[in-house]
Amino acid sequence: MPNYSDFLFNLKGKNILGINPPVRDFAFFDLWAKPLGLLYLLDELRALGNNVELIDCIFEAPDKPKGFGRQIPKRTQITKPAPYASIPRKYYHFGLDEDSFVKRLVGIQKPDIILVTSIMTYWYPGVTWAINLIKKVFPKTPVMLGGIYPRLCPDHAELSGADMVQTTPLPLKFEKPAMDLYKNPGYAVTLTSLGCPLRCKYCASSILWPKHSKRNIENIISEIQWQQSLGNIEDVAFYDDALLVGKEKHFYPLCNRLKETLPSLRYHTPNGLHVRLIDKTCAQHLKRTGFKTIRLSLEGIDEALRQADSAKADEISFAHAIENLLSAGFKNEDLETYILIGIPGQTIKDIEKTIAFAHSLGVKVKTAQFSPIPYTPLFEKAAQIAPGIKEEPLLHNNTVFCTYISKIMTPEQLQYIKALARNNS
Repeated sequence: MPNYSDFLFNLKGKNILGINPPVRDFAFFDLWAKPLGLLYLLDELRALGNNVELIDCIFEAPDKPKGFGRQIPKRTQITKPAPYASIPRKYYHFGLDEDSFVKRLVGIQKPDIILVTSIMTYWYPGVTWAINLIKKVFPKTPVMLGGIYPRLCPDHAELSGADMVQTTPLPLKFEKPAMDLYKNPGYAVTLTSLGCPLRCKYCASSILWPKHSKRNIENIISEIQWQQSLGNIEDVAFYDDALLVGKEKHFYPLCNRLKETLPSLRYHTPNGLHVRLIDKTCAQHLKRTGFKTIRLSLEGIDEALRQADSAKADEISFAHAIENLLSAGFKNEDLETYILIGIPGQTIKDIEKTIAFAHSLGVKVKTAQFSPIPYTPLFEKAAQIAPGIKEEPLLHNNTVFCTYISKIMTPEQLQYIKALARNNS
C-alpha cells in the first residue's frame, strides 16, 4: 500500500481539518483520552505553513465531569451492528450526534484535506459514520484515515470510505500536540517515549512502534509548559507504554526537571507502570514529582499470564512495588492495578487468585478484559477459538470477546469477577 508521508509533509498554505470520530460501543471510559498522534501531526503541519482546525467528537459532547479535568461524553443508544445482534446488551454512540457534527462541519472554513484518526479496531463504526457525513458535506475534499485501526486492519480500513489510508507510521517530530485547538482542554497530555522493549503476547505496542526510543527531556518540559500556558491545566497524563524503562538516564532526570519547573501539576499514568522497576528510589521520585494516579500492570500471577506478559510482574516484585510506594507516601486509595481477564487458557480460579493477592496488599483492582489484537501471538491463539476475528474487527471488542464471542467465560462469571474485584473489604 502507498505511503502518504511525502504527500502530507509537502502540504503548504492548505486548510487542514483533523477529526477525532465518535465511539460506538457497549461502553466507553475517558482515561484522559485525547487523539495524541493526530494532535502532534496537526501541530507539525501548522509549522509547515498550513492552517489547521480540529473537531473532536468526544471532547465536544460533554455530559458530566469525571475528575482531574476529564469529562464523560454524551451517549445515545443506537441499533447494534449485525455481528452483535444476538448480544443482550445496549449499544451506544458516544460523542457528537449527526446534527451537531454536520453543524460543526458546515461552520468551518472549507478544508483542502481532512485527516480522520482512529484507535480501537472495533471502533471503526464511528470512523465510517464520520467519513460518510464528511463526504456529504465536502464531497470533493480528500479524506485520509490514519491511526491504530488502519495500522492493524489495513485491508478492512480500505473499505472505510476514505480516499487515502495511512497504514505505516508517520515520521513525526513530536514537538508538541496542538492542544490549543481545544477550548479549555482540561488537562495536558504527553508522550516521553515511543514503543516498549517488552514483547508481551497480547500487546501491539512493539508492532506499532518496533523501536523503543526516548524523547528529549527539555522538549518534554517545553511541551508541558506550553500546554499549561493554555490555562486551566492542573493535570498531565503520560501516554507511555514504558515510562520507567531506562529510568536512571531518562525518567529520574525528567522528574527532577518537572519538580523544578512545574511543581504545581499533578501527573497520571493511565497506561500502567511496570512494577519490577518500582524500587524505593523510583517510588520516591514518583511521589516527589507529584504523580497522583498510579496505575500498575500486574496483569495476573497465573501461568497463562506468565507465558504471555514477558515476566513484567510476579508476586514478589508486585509486593515490593506496593511497599515502596506506600513508604514513599502514597496511600492505598492512590494505587490501582490492572488485571487482565479472559485470555485463552486462563481459568476463573486463576483470576480469583490474582484478585485476592492484590486485595491482600490493599490495592484497588481494575479488570481489563482481553481483546485479541491482530499480529500478536495471542491473536492467533484466540482465532483458534473464534475464527471470525480474522475477518470482522467488531469481534475484537474486549467488552464482549471473552463472553459472547469466545465464550471463555459466561456473562455471569464475568459479573462475578468484576464484583469480586470491586470488593476490597
